[in-house]
Amino acid sequence: MKKVYSEVVQFRGNHYDFGYMQGQMLKGSQLFENLTKQRRGRKQRFYVEADELKFALLPLAPGIWEELIGLRDGLEWSLERVVNFFGGYLREIEESGCSVYTGKDYFVRNYDFHPQTYEGRLVLFQPTNNNYSTIGPSQHITGRMDGMNEKGLTIAYNFVNRKQPEPGFIPNMINRMILETCADTSEAISFLRQIPHLQSFNFVLLDDQGVAHVVEASPRGVKVRQANICTNHFEMMTEENRYHLADSIRRENAILHEEQFVHNAYDAYRMFNDRNKGVFSEKYANSAGTIHTSAYFPQQKMMWFALGGDRQPLQIEFNQWVNGQDIRIKRINGMINTKEPFLHMDPL
Repeated sequence: MKKVYSEVVQFRGNHYDFGYMQGQMLKGSQLFENLTKQRRGRKQRFYVEADELKFALLPLAPGIWEELIGLRDGLEWSLERVVNFFGGYLREIEESGCSVYTGKDYFVRNYDFHPQTYEGRLVLFQPTNNNYSTIGPSQHITGRMDGMNEKGLTIAYNFVNRKQPEPGFIPNMINRMILETCADTSEAISFLRQIPHLQSFNFVLLDDQGVAHVVEASPRGVKVRQANICTNHFEMMTEENRYHLADSIRRENAILHEEQFVHNAYDAYRMFNDRNKGVFSEKYANSAGTIHTSAYFPQQKMMWFALGGDRQPLQIEFNQWVNGQDIRIKRINGMINTKEPFLHMDPL
């Protein structure tokens, strides 16, 4: 078992200052060293000009553009380098797992990926413009793996396929933009129909009205269905699926089997976090191990979070945080059954 942690990052203010603060935090950190080392060690499939991202981003989320400017100044980097590291546009995404289950008033998600990609940051941000306050674990600093906003809108993405990419945004940046700008699932679905998608992903949505939607999004189209279970394949646009769907279907079947024992949110959380239920995965070396389990409550504006399996969740009263009460916890600890290095903790 490996001891792991996530830092709790809290910020209230404008996007530029938020970006600058994050740039200052990154400087000299293990996360920063590993991010730059990973980028140097890989042949990059895409390169983005700063003006190209600015043109794509400003009509959708101008605040995030200001955050990138703040990151530039905090890191003392070029804008082009910041855009290609943290811009969330035309960036290579690795294959991953992930599962989602929803009830009328809760949303449970396992994030399954390789430890070398995990940033270990749970971020709460309250912007001073008209955007919504948000909570969620970060990816590529500016993006969010899953999350909820002050209106109760909750979202997570599940990987489907990397084939035939077209110019567009990656899913963690799409999550971030939706959380900051959309009040409910209807607005989020409209946003997902509008925005260009780089690759194929499921987006699962739930708001305080209690009806979950799965949005199948690819560069070639968007389809919407009502469903409370989602793994890593499309049900409607099946032509976009990968050839190898065995693990995705296995986890879906495990959820369908365990669903009969789910009577409340805690049961659903245990279905995902207990290592003997068939949903939690320990395939860390194959980029498919469960790193965190998160649960969101759109009506209560509350979050549960745990690192590793067989854990009791940490409860975060997000509604109180939105109303000005900071979280006293600075770091969330957990145990994960792997020897793989973590991006934010270990030299790669």
